[in-house]
Amino acid sequence: MERRNKEQENLSRLERAAQQTADPKTMQQKAKKPEEKFRFSLRTEDVWWTAGFAAAALLLFGIQVLINWRLEWLDAPLRVRVLNYVRGGLLIFVILTVANVIEVFLIGRIPNRVSRFNLKRIFRLVVVVAIVFVAISVLFVNWYAAVVSLGLISLILGFALQMPISSFIAWIYILVRAPYRVGDRIRIGDAHGDVIDVSYLDTTLWEFGGEYLWTDHPSGRIIKFPNSTVFDTPVFNYSWPLFPYVWNEIKFQLAYESDLEFVAQTMREVVEEQIGDIMSQKVKVYKHILSKTPVDELEVKEHPVVHFRVSENTWLEAIVRYLVPPKEAGRTKTRLIKEMLARMNAKPDRVLFPKSNLR
Repeated sequence: MERRNKEQENLSRLERAAQQTADPKTMQQKAKKPEEKFRFSLRTEDVWWTAGFAAAALLLFGIQVLINWRLEWLDAPLRVRVLNYVRGGLLIFVILTVANVIEVFLIGRIPNRVSRFNLKRIFRLVVVVAIVFVAISVLFVNWYAAVVSLGLISLILGFALQMPISSFIAWIYILVRAPYRVGDRIRIGDAHGDVIDVSYLDTTLWEFGGEYLWTDHPSGRIIKFPNSTVFDTPVFNYSWPLFPYVWNEIKFQLAYESDLEFVAQTMREVVEEQIGDIMSQKVKVYKHILSKTPVDELEVKEHPVVHFRVSENTWLEAIVRYLVPPKEAGRTKTRLIKEMLARMNAKPDRVLFPKSNLR
């Protein structure tokens, strides 16, 4: 029972570590070390913005006091209008000051980076709505006329801005259902890359691969698409927080006369030496997740597996399967191929590769 509880604790630590990083070494280190608390750091520009908003609010408050003290300076109709504008500006800057304090000292202390990013977006939207409400209150003294005008404008804009409205609703859907988050590697339609921003209307990807590259390397381009795309296009997320890994394969073509046992052993040994322990931990997390679903009977190997199959061009194919973070897939595959080729080429009598004139 004690051993089982310890294993469960280790799995929980691995899951929490997987939520914070997609790097296998970092995940393993975080799972072994005591969990560190999030450290809040106050930026100088945040202090200046807060002080600036507060100073503007104090200035407008002083102007209001001065106008009320010297009533004779302005005519009654002009004084009422000016006071209305000053009070509106004062309220707006008070809202901005309080909002900046909440964003810096409350939302800024949330340890999870993605949650912090999403809450800031939602909170800023609420602040903008509040400021617009105050501005309308200042500009339109007659609320009935304001409501009628806004109703007509909203009706017209509703027909003209169907796509932006759908994208805004999709933004709410993305926050709630989280088909992807900032930092995830996804594929949606023909777009493939890392999510670097999810705004109110569109999503921005840092493209990987693309038409000029075959590896998972940054192409140097960004991709923008409307958030409403998630409603009618499948989203492939390679960075699911609880298990940010994918299975990958390396394939070699061999002659039938090759020593298949030696080939399989060599390929397994190379993968085991490079990522064996980390892969075992990953699969334990994966099995633990599967155990909570109806597909828990699925057999998942904790170690690299080698399969052989007959190729269409009369050669055999030796295929090794392993787990890897999607952002490390290209580098990991290159490293493993180099090591496997070095070991198999050292035994040319046991591993027979296709000759150049027979390919």
